[in-house]
Amino acid sequence: MAITKQKKQEVTKQFADLIKDATSLVFVKFNKLTVADANNMRRGFQKENVGYKVIKKTLMKRVLGERGVSGQMPELPGEVAIAYGTDSLAPAREVYAFHTTRRDNIEIVGGVYEGEYKTKEEMTVLATIPDMQTLRGMFANIINSPLQRFAVLVSEYAKTK
Repeated sequence: MAITKQKKQEVTKQFADLIKDATSLVFVKFNKLTVADANNMRRGFQKENVGYKVIKKTLMKRVLGERGVSGQMPELPGEVAIAYGTDSLAPAREVYAFHTTRRDNIEIVGGVYEGEYKTKEEMTVLATIPDMQTLRGMFANIINSPLQRFAVLVSEYAKTK
């Protein structure tokens, strides 16, 4: 059923308000997603301050066009929703995490990152970047590794003497 022009204006205004502070957007193709899965996904998104909104593609394109996103919008097949957030990697990471558990129901089809449209492959690469806490742990491990190896070497040498 078609919606009225007034309703379209309300929806576009609400959507523009939702994404005005978002640093990245992820276009999410969802297919045969059950209500229970959708609720679980939204709860997981809320923990990471990621929003999720289903909107008509024509209205979404209009809002993104007004926002001044550069590049070419990726092909958006079927039903599409948007995951958005103030953390630049969290929306992609959360959608990708849900995708790995339910492969046939949800997938990334593109997005907007740093004011440019990105393809599915580019957004998937962004989604696989670990969070800051994990990166700090990895960095500490790299810094600690030579010292740890030196300590093992000295210990082994001491055993021989």
